[in-house]
Amino acid sequence: MIIPGAGAPSRQALPEPCERAACPCAVTGEGEYDVWQRRFWEHLIRDGTDFTRHVDYIHFNPVKHGLAQRPVDWPWSSLHRYIRQGIVPPNWAVGVDEGQFGE
Repeated sequence: MIIPGAGAPSRQALPEPCERAACPCAVTGEGEYDVWQRRFWEHLIRDGTDFTRHVDYIHFNPVKHGLAQRPVDWPWSSLHRYIRQGIVPPNWAVGVDEGQFGE
């Protein structure tokens, strides 16, 4: 939830990543931000494989949408923590077909 501070212009209340990434946040008639994508749906993670598949999808999304050339180039990604912990290599998904990370 994004709540502007008292008297602060609404645009200043956006998190910095949204500012830099031209976040597709729409302003509603009430002056609030609509940040959820229209195709949002709930999904219960079934097991470890399903969790990994969803995390991979999230890590690859900035590349898929043209915001970064490689997953590691997106500074706000949790991928950096995965790399530091040795879960994935620094070159994770470099040169991989984006179709591998479908919805």
